[in-house]
Amino acid sequence: MIDYEDMKPIVPKAPVSYPSAENVSTGIPIPKPLRVTTFSPAEWESFTEEWASALKDMYISVRRYGGAGDQGIDVAGYTTDKDLEGEWDNYQCKHYDHALAPSDIWIEFGKLIYYSYKKSYSVPRKYYFVAPYGIGTTLTQLLRNPLKLKEGIESNWEKYCKNNITKNNAVELKEGLLDWFESFDFSIFSMKSVVEMIEQHSKTPFHSVRFGGGLPPRPAVPTPPEDHDVTESRYVKQLLNAYANHLGTPINNIEELSTSSKPALRNDFSRQRERFYHAEYLRNYARDTVSDGTFERLQQEIYHGVVDIYENDHADGLVRMRATVSQAAQIAITSNPLSTVVQTQDRQGICHQLANDDQLIWVSTDEGGVI
Repeated sequence: MIDYEDMKPIVPKAPVSYPSAENVSTGIPIPKPLRVTTFSPAEWESFTEEWASALKDMYISVRRYGGAGDQGIDVAGYTTDKDLEGEWDNYQCKHYDHALAPSDIWIEFGKLIYYSYKKSYSVPRKYYFVAPYGIGTTLTQLLRNPLKLKEGIESNWEKYCKNNITKNNAVELKEGLLDWFESFDFSIFSMKSVVEMIEQHSKTPFHSVRFGGGLPPRPAVPTPPEDHDVTESRYVKQLLNAYANHLGTPINNIEELSTSSKPALRNDFSRQRERFYHAEYLRNYARDTVSDGTFERLQQEIYHGVVDIYENDHADGLVRMRATVSQAAQIAITSNPLSTVVQTQDRQGICHQLANDDQLIWVSTDEGGVI
C-alpha cells in the first residue's frame, strides 16, 4: 500500500533562462536542422531547389523535376545550356523519418542506370543524395567505396529494381544493360550534409521566409557619384522640369541649375539623388535577401500611398514633387518582408524610381514639361 503522505511533491526545475516577449508570441525558436525534418517531401524538394540556386559558381541554371515519371531526377543543376544532354548534377531528395539506408534507395541507383542506358539523359557528373535526417552509416560507407556499392546494387537488383523501375515491364540486368552496368562509374554517387545545405541556403533570398530570424544587416549606402549614371536620366530630367516649372525659366542641364536664380535648388537636387540611390541599393539588397517581386510590391505600396497627393492641384512641378516625396516619408510599411530594413530615404527614393519609369510625372507636357 502506498503511503501518499510520505511522498515528496514534484517541484519543477528552475528555468535556465527567462522567456522573451518574442518567445511568448512565436514560441522558442526551432533549430534549423530540426525544422527541416518537419518539411513535407514536396517542401524538402523545394528547399533543395532553393539551396542549389545559390551555387552560382557551379550552375548556370537549376530545375526541379520530382513527381511521377521523373525517371530518378528530383533537382538538376546544369553547367551548360544543353540541360540533361550536357554536363549536370543530380540531387535526389529523400524524406523519411530516419537516416537514409541502402534499402531506401536501391531503386534510385537502378533508375539512373536504366534511363541513362536508354539515353533518356546523359550520365550526371555527380549524383548526390540529400535527406533531412542525413545518411546512415552503412550507406555512407557504401558511397565511399564504389566497388562495394556496385556489388550491393547488383545483388539487390532482383528484389528492389527489376519490377519497380517501370510500371509495365520487368528490367532484367542482362545483355546490353549488364554491359552498361559493368562499365558504369559508381564513384559519381555521393551525399550532402543538412548543415552544409542550410548554411549555403542562408545566402539565398528564400532563407528568411523558410526559417525566419529576420533579414541580414543592410550595407551602408555610399554617397552618389558626382556624375549621374545613364539609368538616372529620366528622373533627373523630371527633376529639372520641376525646377524649371517652379522658376519659370528653362533648365536644360545640371550645370544650369547651379547658376539659376535660386542656387539652393542644387542642394535639393543632391538630396533627391541621395534618396534615389537609397532606393536603388534597397532594390539590390532585396534581390539577394527576399523572393522575387518583393521590392516591386513595395514600390506599388508606395505608389498607392502617394498617388492621391500627387494628383492634387499644385502650384508647380516642384511643389508636386515635394508634396509627393513628403507623403512617401510618412507611409508605414508593415506587411512587406522588407519592412524591418526600409528607411525614410528609401520611401522617398522610390518616388524617383517611379518617376524614372514615368509612373509619376512632376510636370506634364501641357504644363511645359520636356519629354
